[in-house]
Amino acid sequence: MWSLIKWLAMRLAVVRWIFKVLGLVAFLPIAFLLKAVGLPLLIVLAVLALPVLFLLFLFGLPIFLVLLVGGLAMSALFVALSIGVMALKFAIFVVLPIWLVYKLVSWLFRDRGGVARPDVHGPDPSTGADAA
Repeated sequence: MWSLIKWLAMRLAVVRWIFKVLGLVAFLPIAFLLKAVGLPLLIVLAVLALPVLFLLFLFGLPIFLVLLVGGLAMSALFVALSIGVMALKFAIFVVLPIWLVYKLVSWLFRDRGGVARPDVHGPDPSTGADAA
């Protein structure tokens, strides 16, 4: 009986189908991350490019030129956003850890104030003689 069930499962490719579904579930966090980043970028592009397209239509340019200039404006804005995201990634993954390590090291080796240190100052101004 079990051999018949195994044969049917393999024959109907149920096992492969389950693996595909589980594989798709593994990519859901990546899809949500891309959606969380991509949709705001598209909204920014739309908010900044729609007034440009409206003004170009208002000035009476042909539709082809309006779409061409609007596409150029959107592509320039996309380049600026891409460079900004790249700079943000550099700041988060390179500058921030270096700065945190610097702050941690400076906090570890700071002068605590309560530690008795030998007097390394010059002569005592009240007596005019050296402290030693």
